[in-house]
Amino acid sequence: MNEQQVAAIEEAQNTLAQTIDDVNDKNDQEGIKYLTFNVNGEVYGAEIDRIKEILEYGTVTRVPLTPAYLRGVINLRGNVVPVVDLAVRLGKDVNQITKRTCIIIVEMKSDEDEVMDIGFVVDEVDEVMDVPDDQVAAAPQFGTDIRSDFISGMGKLRDKFIVLLQMEAVLSVAELSELVELESEKY
Repeated sequence: MNEQQVAAIEEAQNTLAQTIDDVNDKNDQEGIKYLTFNVNGEVYGAEIDRIKEILEYGTVTRVPLTPAYLRGVINLRGNVVPVVDLAVRLGKDVNQITKRTCIIIVEMKSDEDEVMDIGFVVDEVDEVMDVPDDQVAAAPQFGTDIRSDFISGMGKLRDKFIVLLQMEAVLSVAELSELVELESEKY
């Protein structure tokens, strides 16, 4: 190879490296996609990769001897899916069901790595938003009216904050199972 060819190859490698860096920078700036939704007038977000589907609120069968936040179960294509009232789980009042009320289905893993679908009720679904990493503040350690382990961070968008939920904590399969067992022991 002559010097001209070597120089051309080096330039191509540098261009490729710069392109890769540019793509990585753009991905870093894009951050994570969140589905935003309202619960009792507050906006929350959940990572979109957790969301399996969004359903119109329909028939939910109440299960006796379960905690108040467990609204019941639904039949989803032949599978029994528990439905959590997110407002109650977050320590808020139960809202009335409206035509905008939805059930968001997420896939959660149990401690035994078993995948389980769980639904949670929200007042309405807003939109999918990109939240750049540099626009996510750490979860506050105090001053919130929900458990701090339920919050993964605070997303800064425009002129407001969105509470980004840590779905593994909010819908912890192990914790929900323990609470159901404790509730049933009362009777």
